[in-house]
Amino acid sequence: MNITDFEEARARIRPYVKRTPLEYSESLSKRLGVHTTVKYELFQKTGAFKARGAFNKLLSMTEEERAHGVVAVSGGNHAQAVAYASSVLGVDAVIAMPENTPQNYLDATRGYGAKVDLQPSIAEAFAKVKEYEAAGRVFVHPFDDPVVIAGQATMGLEILEDMPDVTDVIVSIGGGGMAGGVAMALKAVKPDVRVWGVETVGADAMAKAIEAGHPVDIQITSIAKTLGAPAVTERTLDIIQKYHESVTVVPDSEAVEAMVFILERLKVLTEPSASCTLAAAERLKENFGPDTRLCLVFCGGNSSVKDLCGYIKNI
Repeated sequence: MNITDFEEARARIRPYVKRTPLEYSESLSKRLGVHTTVKYELFQKTGAFKARGAFNKLLSMTEEERAHGVVAVSGGNHAQAVAYASSVLGVDAVIAMPENTPQNYLDATRGYGAKVDLQPSIAEAFAKVKEYEAAGRVFVHPFDDPVVIAGQATMGLEILEDMPDVTDVIVSIGGGGMAGGVAMALKAVKPDVRVWGVETVGADAMAKAIEAGHPVDIQITSIAKTLGAPAVTERTLDIIQKYHESVTVVPDSEAVEAMVFILERLKVLTEPSASCTLAAAERLKENFGPDTRLCLVFCGGNSSVKDLCGYIKNI
């Protein structure tokens, strides 16, 4: 993957996705002590960045492949993105999802016209995909696919165009596709940009893989379900190790505290998978200085008010 792949992906998906805003935040700048902006990817189609990769994948498929339909596996945001892209492009879609998926994600995915196949766990949902592939459907992987990664990378190009002086970007890691793609796009244009990854405790497959030196299976216990990849892959592990400064792991409690601050001060309801970037920024403060120009990526906003009330009550 290179800058040409990212530019081609941007041209391909431009008619179907939003160019999300990047804005300076006085509240975050005061809290962190450095000039801080937010990339509001939660305003993307379906409420998260995933539409970029989903459209790039489906638009790159042949007519024959589309005619056979697609299958995806997801705990939420990827499901909605594939369902939405499939609806727009007239492709039949089945999404394998874990039974503990929040109801609002299930409703939205079905609302876009996809069939939902509930499985006991995310790992079993991945296993179920093999049956659909054997029947001829194309698997739209949530992160381990160069075409999907190139679609997510288009966000990095937008960040640089709207903030040419950016020095540091903090981005969440689920399976590593978006975090890796954004980092590659940023560094392809501006090599000295530093990219910092963040996960939550109990959804830290990348941090565990870095520690072990290879992908490892984990049990998802974090409330940040959309970060809940049961394992990363060799591809995404390699990208993160090469292009990220580090991976910070924060507890759910810090992600929720940040989530509340963002809602009260910036007036947007994020997911824990997005608010954890602010929690990570707090822990990374010693790496920043007077010349820092920081960007936090708010990758998704599909939490419900009920979710937020539950997070506050239980943490």
